[in-house]
Formats: sequence, structure tokens, C-alpha cells
Amino acid sequence: MKIDMVVFGEDWGAHPSSTQHLVKHLMREQQVLWVNSLGLRRPQFTRRDLQRAWHKLGKMFSSAAPSQDSHAPEILNPRVIPWPGNPLARVFNARVLQSALKPLLREQSEAPLLWTSLPAAVDVVGTLGERASVYYCGDDFSALDGVDHRPVAEMEQELVTKVDLVIAASDRLAQKFPDSKTIILPHGVDVARFANSTARAEDLPAGPVAGFYGALADWFDQALFIEVCRRLPHWSFVLIGPANTDISALLAEPNVRWLGPKAHADLPRYSQHWDVGLLPFKHNAQITACNPLKLREYLAAGSPVVTTDFPALNGYRDLVQASDTAEGFARAIETAYAQKTQPRIHRWFRQQRVRGEDWATRAGELRDALSAL
Repeated sequence: MKIDMVVFGEDWGAHPSSTQHLVKHLMREQQVLWVNSLGLRRPQFTRRDLQRAWHKLGKMFSSAAPSQDSHAPEILNPRVIPWPGNPLARVFNARVLQSALKPLLREQSEAPLLWTSLPAAVDVVGTLGERASVYYCGDDFSALDGVDHRPVAEMEQELVTKVDLVIAASDRLAQKFPDSKTIILPHGVDVARFANSTARAEDLPAGPVAGFYGALADWFDQALFIEVCRRLPHWSFVLIGPANTDISALLAEPNVRWLGPKAHADLPRYSQHWDVGLLPFKHNAQITACNPLKLREYLAAGSPVVTTDFPALNGYRDLVQASDTAEGFARAIETAYAQKTQPRIHRWFRQQRVRGEDWATRAGELRDALSAL
């Protein structure tokens, strides 16, 4: 098996991350070995963690099955211990990964590039004979929900000293790293998928309807959202995505519908046809550093956007309406709906703004940076 790149990322095939979008484009020219998630949090004895652990164990000890994704890379499911910061776990994981990867890499006529999107790969950087190493930082791991913050942040600091290049997804993230080895590569968008017309989803309620898709986690401002729903009882509010926190208070509102997770390919069937797309984020360190994929996806779908304020809106503020109060947020939703008298021109402006930010363009910028290594 020829390997041009070794990529440490989240589990392949989950809701597509920026790393997966970029790697899919790089795979047109390079053979990629993808190493599934090493874990950024020690599992706890909760139902969700036990289900995830069982799923991971099944992958580790089962025979490799053909991927349903014709564009998927070769995938390695390492038998590692998800315990960031534990010295014994780090030593064990490094040996497991080296034992799995070194025999494959010794067969290569040219040393591969090593890419990691996870600080947990720090202990194998520089040990695999790679020709160069890259850290792609798409999130603030010191604040990201579902991460053991202190040990992961320490591993990230160590990782940055080892790699040849750091790629940050936002200005805020880039500020954490040395200027001499850091570049900024903002997130992109699958313009064709979200802009091309699709049929309305059967389970999308009749309008007026406002929607959100993404993980329902602690950074989702439930208090704000509930108050907005109460101010707009004639609206339907749709939530799409996994519930990673208690959402019983949201579901108690009579005009809220939770549709559960949906395939990424199906999201345009919602965002193209709801009346307003929502980004109700809390103000915290994670959101301050974020560069959410769904902002560009909403715009590519032509959807009006109402959002709380955060730095990544810069460059798009003329296309969205932002408010941090329930009163202002609800008013912005009504204003966006009233503008539907001229839907085509507004939709066109939103879609045009992001057409030059598709993932193919971002991957081209990335190729230039990697070729310099």
C-alpha cells in the first residue's frame, strides 16, 4: 500500500469535519492512511460513553470491512487507551501506534507527510521517519466541549514545538501559536451540495419555521432559545443533530421539534427550505475561537441567518442579523422573514459571498503550503 500522508483525525465517516473535507480533496492526488480518533477525554461511566466505547472496541477488533464511502482513505483503528495526560497511557499508545505504522511506512519509497488534527498524536511526531509534520488546529481544545482541557492543552503546546507547520482555522486560534510556523486557513463550504436545489424534507414542518443543525451541546444557549420560542409562539423551531446534553427543557416548548441526527448530504433539504437558519451560541472561549462550518453552509443554501455575536461573523455581518438578547433575536427572525418579498436577490447575494470559499479552493491553498515543506 502506497502512503503519501498519515492523518490523525476523528473517526472517519462521522459528521464531516474540516479535516475530512480537506483530505477528500487531497486524496485526488495523494494516498492517505487515516488513523481514527485517539481520544481527547477519559471515558466516564455514562450511557453515552459506554456506547461509544463499545462501538470503538468493535472497530478495533473486527476485520476491516469495505467502506461505504467510495472516497474514503485507508483507515487504521488503533488499539489505544483514551486517557490524555496519563504518562503510562501515553507511553503505551505511542508504542501501539509505532508498531502499527512503522512496518507500513518502511515499505514506502518516499517518506510520507504526517498530519494531525489531534494533540493526542504528539508522542509519535518525529518517530515515524516522516518527511515533515503538520498540526491542523480547527478548535480551541482548551475550551472545547467534551475534552479533558488541561492535559490536552499541555499536549498541544508540546506538539507545536515538534511540528514543522501549524495551520489554524481562525485568527483567534492562530494567536496561540508562533508566527514563524503558523498560517491561517479558514473553513470552506461544499457550495455545490448546499446551493443546488433539493426537495423539501418531508419532516420539516410548515412555515414559518426557523432551524438549527449541529450538536446540541453545552455551547448551545438553551435559555436564550427557549425565551425566543416563547416570544414567537406562531413559529415552529426545528433542531437537527445529536443531543450531547440534557435538552428536556427545549423539548417542553410546544413549538420546538427535535428531528434527531441527519446525514450531512440531507441537510440542504432542510436549510434550503426553512425560513431562517439559527446560530444561538453562548459567549465562551470555545465560541470566541470557533469558525463554524454551518455559517457558510447556511449562506450557501441561501438561508437568512440570525445569530448571537461572535468573532467569526466578521466578513459576513452584512449578510446576517446578530443579537445577544431574546428580544433582539426574536425581532431579527421576524425581520428576516419579512424580507422574503425579495427572496431571490437576497439568496443570490448570500450564495455569491461563499462561492469563492468552497473546499476545493481551500484545498488548493493547502497544497501550496504543504508543497513548501
